[in-house]
Amino acid sequence: MLASFKWAFMGVATAIRQERHMRLHLLVAALVALLALVTQVSAIEAALLALAIGLVISLELANSALEQALDAVAPERNPLVGRAKDMAAGAVLASSLAAIAVAIAVFYDEFGVF
Repeated sequence: MLASFKWAFMGVATAIRQERHMRLHLLVAALVALLALVTQVSAIEAALLALAIGLVISLELANSALEQALDAVAPERNPLVGRAKDMAAGAVLASSLAAIAVAIAVFYDEFGVF
């Protein structure tokens, strides 16, 4: 069981090292977490922010894994592979937009605007 966690953490570390978008998502997540601490959001708001951040990070990991797997099995240009990659990127985009909506809802009262 512990070996499974080791491999999972190694996967996350690899994504952080190799994927620029993962580093960007983590930077934004850290800034949101800092803002949540400074503004003392409620426990429910903190949970919503954590879920939104977790969703974006999870989908970015899945997107990166899919891209690498597809590149390994189909290194040549293939329209089906391209569409699959685009759809996976779309999932990250959709989750990012939802996370932004959560952040606006949570921080709106504090700032009046986001």
